[in-house]
Amino acid sequence: MRPTNKEYGKTVKKLSPPSPKIKDFVLAYLVGGLICVIGQLFMELYQYMGLTPKQVKMAIPITLIFIAALLTGIKLFDKIAKHAGAGTLVPITGFANAVVSPAIEFKSEGWVLGLGAKMFTIAGPVIVYGTIASVIYGVIYWITSLF
Repeated sequence: MRPTNKEYGKTVKKLSPPSPKIKDFVLAYLVGGLICVIGQLFMELYQYMGLTPKQVKMAIPITLIFIAALLTGIKLFDKIAKHAGAGTLVPITGFANAVVSPAIEFKSEGWVLGLGAKMFTIAGPVIVYGTIASVIYGVIYWITSLF
């Protein structure tokens, strides 16, 4: 006999260990904050090196994306995320991980059908909906600026 959804829910709740929510919140906050501090340190470094403000604004995301992609490639990002949870989802590092992870997973299928086709399986919808949202926002802004 097949269990009902209610019975299944009770069984899952009984067998699942309780989630340490406070610990998870604190770790997410600390790791997310640490990522932001690292970004701030790179900003200070790049300014010290004499880069213009525009160059600094471009160099920081590039550096953070590179570090997140590198950590994903050497399988360290997932270990950090396992303990840090949502703290690693600081948009730029989480996005880099979302692009690199499927690419690594499907690289054995080849450059085009594996890496190229699967690279944006997770991040693709984010790009699509972000682009659509920005177009809609731009149209609304343009219409309201006419008055």
